[in-house]
Amino acid sequence: MSFRKNKLRENHNEVDAGPLNDILFILLMFFLMISTLANPNVIKMSVPRSKSDTKSKQSVVVSVDKDKNFYVGAKKIVPDSLESALRKYINEGDSVKPAVVINADSIAHWGEVVKIMKAARRLGATTSATVTGSE
Repeated sequence: MSFRKNKLRENHNEVDAGPLNDILFILLMFFLMISTLANPNVIKMSVPRSKSDTKSKQSVVVSVDKDKNFYVGAKKIVPDSLESALRKYINEGDSVKPAVVINADSIAHWGEVVKIMKAARRLGATTSATVTGSE
């Protein structure tokens, strides 16, 4: 008498549906997310196009080192002529104002950085400051 069943002779007639359920769930989630992003009530319009190039915003780099030397671009300037040097790059009549990027040495006095910011703001430009370390 043999009470053990032979595992080789058993036939499995079922299909494992676990991976199929995972794929269907992922597809369902994908279509639900995409359907919320799609907006069928969009009005399609033709916007006017220009044949000339538009003026792009430019940035002017002003640098200050630890010895209180001012540079506009790569040109060294006298601190008293800062506003006139910036005026060459910033036209007061333009609707697009360039940004003035201030590169200051970590040892430089912040009073000098504030002086550059005030001069740029008087001309209507936006400013941003970065600090670099001196080695």
